[in-house]
Amino acid sequence: MSSELRAPASARLLVGQARWLAEEVLELRLARRDGLPLPPWEPGAHVELTLPSGLRRAYSLCGDPRERAAWTVAVHRAPDSRGGSRELHETALVGRELTVEGPVNRFPLLPAPGYLLLAGGIGVTPLLPMARALTAAGLPWRLVLGARDRSRLVYAEELTALGGDRVRLVPQDEAGLPDLAAELAATPPGHAVYACGPTAMLDAVSELCRTAVPARSLHVERFAPAAGAQQEALGRFEVVLRRSGLRLAVPADRSVLEVVRDHVPDVPYSCEEGYCGSCETPVLAGIPDHRDSVIGPQERATATTMMICVSRAASTILELDL
Repeated sequence: MSSELRAPASARLLVGQARWLAEEVLELRLARRDGLPLPPWEPGAHVELTLPSGLRRAYSLCGDPRERAAWTVAVHRAPDSRGGSRELHETALVGRELTVEGPVNRFPLLPAPGYLLLAGGIGVTPLLPMARALTAAGLPWRLVLGARDRSRLVYAEELTALGGDRVRLVPQDEAGLPDLAAELAATPPGHAVYACGPTAMLDAVSELCRTAVPARSLHVERFAPAAGAQQEALGRFEVVLRRSGLRLAVPADRSVLEVVRDHVPDVPYSCEEGYCGSCETPVLAGIPDHRDSVIGPQERATATTMMICVSRAASTILELDL
């Protein structure tokens, strides 16, 4: 993880177009009202939208990184939505401006001789720009997209046009679940594996890559917490906010984020479950107890940041750069 975090750029962008991509999936195109180009971004990046209600939610950019006139996001209306996806689907947004922060990239496409891209449902959104970039670079790749049925195969036409037989579409009602073990077995050991989708799928991929001989290079982005990622919040501790000059008590039944927002209401956050990375905060002193799904287990001992929505303290005091 980066030891230095920079506040993402913020802009008011116009929702210029909305269209249905698949069952319960809405695509929005965002642009500057004056038509000037938007900042560059790379595959894997996301932006955070502030919705009319004030809710803030992060979504992957899924357009073409070479296009600077507009940004594209696709939003699945989740059945267990905490309000964000439901609001985006039910609010007439075309012609309105939203505050957009970013782009931020915590799921970068790293160099490798080839790639296996595994997507479940809306998890294809960060992988589609990767497939576009890999095609432009002439690098080998394959993509597997699973969904409950064909009506939920997001960007299926675009992917098939882009990759042809390199793209495998797996509607569950016709073909069952994707055979992840077979897909890995058919992929050269040196190729990187990128995966995004439901928790069960990502946990299965993680176990397959961990136990493979040799172990696979796996990169995941989650839309929900990993199994067992969050633990019961035990114990009281204190946080010192160096820039704000505050010393705050965090009780056992409240998160660091909740306590901090009582005094610093503009601190960024989104998922509040430890998987999106929006609330990542530099730790200046003390020992964090990482309970998120963003910082990998191998990184935690040396990580200089923490996700304050779920992570806590392994020391009596944490000093944060807030």
